[in-house]
Amino acid sequence: MADLTPKTPAPDSAPKKEQTLTEKLEASSGAVEGAEGADAKGTPKVRRKKIKKSVPQARVCIHAGENNTIVTFTDLQGNKIGGCSAGMAGFKGTRKSTPYAAKVAAEKAAERVQGYGVQSVTVEVKGLGPGREQSIRGLQGAGLNLDAIIDTTPIPHGGVRQPGRRRV
Repeated sequence: MADLTPKTPAPDSAPKKEQTLTEKLEASSGAVEGAEGADAKGTPKVRRKKIKKSVPQARVCIHAGENNTIVTFTDLQGNKIGGCSAGMAGFKGTRKSTPYAAKVAAEKAAERVQGYGVQSVTVEVKGLGPGREQSIRGLQGAGLNLDAIIDTTPIPHGGVRQPGRRRV
């Protein structure tokens, strides 16, 4: 048969002490003393120093579209190190598709990669947009040496099948 007598606390156990607000915050955050910036396991986080690589020779890919010009700097393996477009340079709407916007975009892109020590570039131009030549002039104006200018505009050869002759 079950014991129906009420259980009373042992006389030697003391009542719980009220926690202060700071103790509650420390308990809820799970902070470990002396390990500021520690993760959940208590191990301290290690801050790694960012290593800026030096890229004396780079490749510049210019995409000259009808509505925008995009200038991208990459290293010789193809990893992007910086870039800019006419829209990022502050031009909006129809002003993005002007040669002046392409020149400004190329100059800003060259400014952004100055920290990598870029001195000479190989330029690859793709597209038939209005900013084609002016973006190259913008790179020259930024003080870069141009090793080569390559046109990589895709040109169709063959193309799709022609439609049949119209029958009336």
